[in-house]
Amino acid sequence: TRSEKFLYEDLLIEQLKVFGQEVTYLPRTIVARDTILGEDALSKFEEAYSIEMYVENVSGFEGEGDVISKFGLEVRDDVTLVVSKRRFDLLVDQKSNTLAQDRPKEGDVIYMPVFKKMFEIQFVEDEDPYYQIADIPLFKLKCTTFSYSHEAIDTGIAEIDAFEDNISSNN
Repeated sequence: TRSEKFLYEDLLIEQLKVFGQEVTYLPRTIVARDTILGEDALSKFEEAYSIEMYVENVSGFEGEGDVISKFGLEVRDDVTLVVSKRRFDLLVDQKSNTLAQDRPKEGDVIYMPVFKKMFEIQFVEDEDPYYQIADIPLFKLKCTTFSYSHEAIDTGIAEIDAFEDNISSNN
């Protein structure tokens, strides 16, 4: 029934709030798209939304880890984050927000203040867990370490905006 579905979603949201952490969701705005190669030549991050997400990886970051290459040290950490569909919808539906999308998008960025790291969403899994109670109440975000490539980051949050300044000053 509908009430059982809402109860199940409420329990999931409560678990995400208790066991998860507050992160900042940064939607990517495409400024100039290269239609031939299909990539975004210029993009920016101007908005930041606080939402709770659960880190699904229990034994630390996945991925290749720290790799020393001919270009120096690269950190290739991967993480899987879980967010409630209803909480994401509530975030989108707030009148003060200009975010107008029905799910997290690939290419958007998650800032995790606990680790002081930014992760780029590579894939949004929207069918896991597979149709429990005839619905899918969660998004699983497969993310990898954000590699800065001259995106404009101007969210109004000093800690996040400093990320661009630190990278630009090191180059």
